Amino acid sequence: MKHRPKKKLDIGDKSVLNMRVGIPDIDPFMELNNGRHLTIMDFGRYDLAIQSGLMKVIKKNKWGLAVAGASVRYRHRLKYRMKYELHSQVVGYDEKWFYFHQKTVRDGKIHSAALIRTAVTSKDGIVRSNKVLDAMGYDNIKYSVPDWVKAWAESDEMRPWH
Repeated sequence: MKHRPKKKLDIGDKSVLNMRVGIPDIDPFMELNNGRHLTIMDFGRYDLAIQSGLMKVIKKNKWGLAVAGASVRYRHRLKYRMKYELHSQVVGYDEKWFYFHQKTVRDGKIHSAALIRTAVTSKDGIVRSNKVLDAMGYDNIKYSVPDWVKAWAESDEMRPWH
């Protein structure tokens, strides 16, 4: 994926991509397919990783990125050819996980929103968040997870397949 960063973003800054619903994105009802919402959100996380310098650190250390959970809410349809924005932001991190809040927005209205739990991985497993943040130049950063994200993560631990 070729990308020229607009400006360097900090870990908590928001990435905004201008998008348009295209033919590969639609379902039989001529709207953005529910699964495609998640695929498009990948682009937002990659954009933020590139602009924040995370992708350089990942490549340098031969690490990877993995999604470990997602919760999505669909509110309004995005029809074929509609323009919209994809907003992506890291809203918290703990010992293992980075939590992204992402949303599709059109004319100031949120059409879908997702909370995505991600991890940086290596051949040895999950790379601790503090190690990733240190590699990005964030020394002595404190873990921070908003209450609504904590509640989601705690409820996820109660699922029967855990």
